[in-house]
Amino acid sequence: MSEQHQNLAIIGHVDHGKSTLVGRLLYETGSVPEHVIEQHREEAEEKGKGGFEFAYVMDNLAEERERGVTIDIAHQEFSTDAYDFTIVDCPGHRDFVKNMITGASQADNAVLVVAADDGVAPQTQEHVFLARTLGIDELIIGINKMDIVDYKEDTYNEVVEEVTQLLKQVQFNTEDASFIPISAFEGDNIAEASDNTGWYDGEILLEALNDLPEPEPPTDAPLRLPIQDVYTISGIGTVPVGRIETGVMNIGDNVSFQPSDVGGEVKTIEMHHEEVPKAEPGDNVGFNVRGIGKDDIRRGDVCGPADDPPSVAETFQAQVVVMQHPSVITAGYTPVFHAHTSQVACTIESIDKKMDPASGEVAEENPDFIQSGDAAVVTIRPQKPLSIEPSSEIPELGSFAIRDMGQTIAAGKVLEVNEK
Repeated sequence: MSEQHQNLAIIGHVDHGKSTLVGRLLYETGSVPEHVIEQHREEAEEKGKGGFEFAYVMDNLAEERERGVTIDIAHQEFSTDAYDFTIVDCPGHRDFVKNMITGASQADNAVLVVAADDGVAPQTQEHVFLARTLGIDELIIGINKMDIVDYKEDTYNEVVEEVTQLLKQVQFNTEDASFIPISAFEGDNIAEASDNTGWYDGEILLEALNDLPEPEPPTDAPLRLPIQDVYTISGIGTVPVGRIETGVMNIGDNVSFQPSDVGGEVKTIEMHHEEVPKAEPGDNVGFNVRGIGKDDIRRGDVCGPADDPPSVAETFQAQVVVMQHPSVITAGYTPVFHAHTSQVACTIESIDKKMDPASGEVAEENPDFIQSGDAAVVTIRPQKPLSIEPSSEIPELGSFAIRDMGQTIAAGKVLEVNEK
């Protein structure tokens, strides 16, 4: 087991082989449970598929089957020499955007899958734009299905050029991107260098994953701890519970909860049922604050230092990307915003400018409406107090998902907060 952990997003167009790649990574790193492989082998034989093909397992890995276990592509784990990876929800997965944004699965880096026989598809553009908007650091681009194009170097180079142009358009630093010709189906250049691509002498996928930079834990930022639940525990009293997103909490710290606007001194911190003197980013903690009762705070509050308390927005300006909406979005629209552990109805007061998602340039000032596929800068007024931060200052508390009619309709990041 490696010490370091990374959240990895696998992004790209739905038919370009993401689930096959995930299955291949799990398979090559010994992370597919033996009983699952056995089950697929039996199933393949039942259906008269003849020889047991890894490919058959793969085709079924992410899809509902007639019977038995389904493996969801999200939250699969695999380890390389350098890192323990958790694959966070992939776009296309219903809750992907919501999860990518509301913390638990904020990805550090991403693998973009682009099929060699198809090149850049509309979804490829959308995912690259989202990755940049939501702050993915490094992008490994797997040019997949090389087997279908007979491992031709020319085809590979054409697709690399096409993707490079796309990255430049959305102002993604191309120095933070690396390209690898792969076949998830056949296994080329995933765990070992392929003889089929003699013309390529760069890193294979597992090497590139090993070489990703270590995520820097945001310990130097001010403490921000979104509250998930508030318990009453006999002998201790009121115990708020949550995951530290940034900063450090120490016993004896003076803290403030916003927007409830109460505070006190941290008396105890518990982690995994043990008392600890301090806690850091990523830690799930229960803690007790002197003078705070069960009815004083609630889920969605954010705990921070009393002398640098979490911001509470009267209004805020944000950049949003509309993923899916049946009609158009105009000023006055009031859907539910999911930010960290908070869910608050917010009104889009004004649509300030529409951006060109391909270039990141302003396409139109003060447009009348925006719709699916649009990116825009908007001004938002929460209907109830909401604690949120500019993503340039505290990215972990600066992004949100917008939901309506049971689906995620947009994603965004906070540009500035006009405080109460």
